[in-house]
Amino acid sequence: MTDSASGNSNPNIPAPPTELAEASTESNVVVPPPPPADAKPQAPIPDPVALVKDAPAPPPVPQAQPNGPNQPQKMAHRLKIPIAFKLTFITVLLMLSATVPIALRSSHLFEKESGKREEDTNRDQAKTVGDEVQEAFKNFIDKSKLVGSILYKTFPSEENREQALDLSFRTDKDLVAVEVIAVAEGRPLTLKRVVNEEYLKQYDLKTDYIDNLRSVKPFPVQIPLNGDIEIRNSTIEGGAPLLTLGVPMVRDEFGNITTIVLADIRLDRIQKIFSSVSERTIYLIDREGHVLAHPNEKLALTGKKLDAIPIVSLALTKKVAQFQTRFEDEETEERFVAAFVKTPYGATVISQVPEAVILEPSQFVRRQAFLITGVVLSSAFFFIILFSATLTRPLEVLVSTTKEVAQGNLEARTHLRTSDEVGELAEAFDQMVDGLRERDKVKTLFNKFHGTGVASQLISGEIKLGGEQREATVFFSDIRGFTSFSEKISPQQVVDMLNEYFKIMVGIINTNHGVVDKFIGDAIMAVWGAPESHGNDAVNAIKACIEMRVALEKLNDERMARGESEVKIGMGLHSGPLIAGTIGSDDRMEYTVIGDTVNMASRIEAATKAYGTDLLISEVTYELVKEYFTVEQAGSAVVKGKSEPLKLFKVTGYFDESGKPVEVKTRYSHYEAESADKVKVA
Repeated sequence: MTDSASGNSNPNIPAPPTELAEASTESNVVVPPPPPADAKPQAPIPDPVALVKDAPAPPPVPQAQPNGPNQPQKMAHRLKIPIAFKLTFITVLLMLSATVPIALRSSHLFEKESGKREEDTNRDQAKTVGDEVQEAFKNFIDKSKLVGSILYKTFPSEENREQALDLSFRTDKDLVAVEVIAVAEGRPLTLKRVVNEEYLKQYDLKTDYIDNLRSVKPFPVQIPLNGDIEIRNSTIEGGAPLLTLGVPMVRDEFGNITTIVLADIRLDRIQKIFSSVSERTIYLIDREGHVLAHPNEKLALTGKKLDAIPIVSLALTKKVAQFQTRFEDEETEERFVAAFVKTPYGATVISQVPEAVILEPSQFVRRQAFLITGVVLSSAFFFIILFSATLTRPLEVLVSTTKEVAQGNLEARTHLRTSDEVGELAEAFDQMVDGLRERDKVKTLFNKFHGTGVASQLISGEIKLGGEQREATVFFSDIRGFTSFSEKISPQQVVDMLNEYFKIMVGIINTNHGVVDKFIGDAIMAVWGAPESHGNDAVNAIKACIEMRVALEKLNDERMARGESEVKIGMGLHSGPLIAGTIGSDDRMEYTVIGDTVNMASRIEAATKAYGTDLLISEVTYELVKEYFTVEQAGSAVVKGKSEPLKLFKVTGYFDESGKPVEVKTRYSHYEAESADKVKVA
C-alpha cells in the first residue's frame, strides 16, 4: 500500500471548504496509478461538500404520507402568427409587389437618363472651358512671341527698341516678364529680359526676383527647345502668382530650334476662368499633374500635384485628347463622374462632379414614390386591423389561455361561447384541459413511486417491457439500528424522521443523475445507468455517497439541536450487468433492476457493519473510479451466495485540482464494527 499523498491529480475536482477537507495520512490508502495518455476525459466532478451545502432544494421525493398539491406539467411553446398579421402581410405584400417595382423601375430609368445627361454636360463643360483656356494661351503665346522678337531683333538704336516695348510689353496687362534664351555652346543662355517692375512692386519684389525664381523653380527649357510649348506654375511661397510659358521662336537652317521665349504671365488671368464655385469642380493641370488653376485658390498658389486622383492619372497617361470615366476617391470613398480635355499647349482641363449630385433628382423621385407607398400602406394597416379584430380577439383569448395551461395552470378556461367554429374550438380546448388535469394527477403520483426519469420514459414508451440488459452501478443504504430506534419513539415520529431523511438523500441521488428504484423500510435502493446512462455512472454514484456522508452530519446537527437522536447509515456500491425493465403481471407492474449485481450491492451494504464504515465499494467499482477518488482497502469478505471472498474498499475522499488527495470525513463515517448477517470477514 502507498500513501495517498502520492496519488494522481484530477483537475475536475475542486477542493471543499477547509473545515471539512483534511489530508489523508493513513498508511493503507490505495492511490491509483496515473491515467493513460489516451484515456477519455471524464465529466467534471464538482466539490461534493459545496454541492451539499449550496445545492438548491431537491425535487419532490416519496413521502411516508401524501404531500401537497400536484405540480403542473409544462407544455412546449410553439410560435403563433396572428391572423391580423397574416392579413396585413398579404395585403402589404400585394401592394409592395405592385408599387415597389414601379417606383424602382421609374427611378432607375430616371437615374440612368439623368446620369447620361450629366455625363454629356460634364464633358461639354470641360470642352467649353478647354476651348476658352486654349484661346487664352494662344493669345499669351502671340504676345510672348511679339515681345520676344522685339528683344531678339536688331534695332537701329536701343531707343527704337524701347519705343517698340512701350507699345507692346509695357502696355500689356498679362505679361510680367519676357526673356529670350538662346543655345550657346550647347547651353541655354539668357540674351535679353524685360520685366514689369510695377507689378512686382505690388508684392514688394524687385527686378532680380525673376532670377531668384529661375533658381528656386527652374523651368524645363529643353521642352520648348525640342519644339513643344510648355506651361508651368511658377508661384512660390512669398512670391508673385505666376505662370511661365515656354515657346519655341527661332530655328536654324537645319530646322533645329536655337532660340526660345519664356514669358511669365499673371496667374489670375487664367485663374478667373476657373474661379466659379459649384457642385462641378473644373481645374487645369500641366503635363506632370501640377495644378495651374483651380477653384480652390490655395491649390493654384501651391501648384499641388494631383496625380493620385484617378482622372488626373488617366489624363497624364492616355494619349487621347478627350476622355470620360467614373472613379472613387480612396480617402472619402466618394464616387465621381469626370472628364478631361487636353489643349495643344500641354495643359489639360479636368472636370469632375460627385455622383451623388447626379443621382439626387432620381433619389428624390424614389423617396416620393416610397412616401406615397407608405401613406397607402398605413391606411391599409388601419382598416385591416379594424376588420381583423372581430376575428382575432377570440383567438387571442384562446392563445392566452393556452399559454396559461403551458405554464402549468390547469384551472384556466377560455369562457368563450360564440356560435361559430371558434366557439367549438374553445369548448374542445376546455375539455382537453380537463383531461390534462386528470392526466397530471396520475403522472404526479407516478413520479412519486417511480421517479421523474423513469416515469417520463415509461409514459413515452422508451422503456422496453420485459427488461433489457445494461451496465449499471447499484446503490443500497440502510439506517443502522433502525429497529431499536423505532421502538423508542412514536410511529408519527418515525414517519417524520424518514420523510426528512429521504428528502435529503433522494435529492442528492437525483442531483447526481441517479434513479431511486425503491424504498425497503428505512433502506434506499438506487441505480446509476438505468434507464439511461450519463457516461460516468460509477463516478456519479460515489460523488452522491460522499455528499450523503456530509449531508448526514448536517442533518444530525439539526436533530441534536432539536433534542433528537443521531442517525447512522451504511452504503454499498457495486457495478456490473443487470436486467432493467418492467416486471410484474397484467394487473400490477413496476420498473426495477434485478440480477447478481443487485444482490452483490445489497451484500456489500450489509458488510459496512462488519467494517465499521459508512461506505464500501466493490473491486469492480473501484477500477472504474480510481482516477478520481482516494480509497483504502478494507479487506475481504465472504458473502452469502458467493464462494470466493470479495475485495472491499473504503472511499476516503477525492483528488483536488492539483492532484492532492482530500479526505472527506465526518463523525459518522466510521463507527464501531459489529457482526453482520450474510457477511463474514475473511
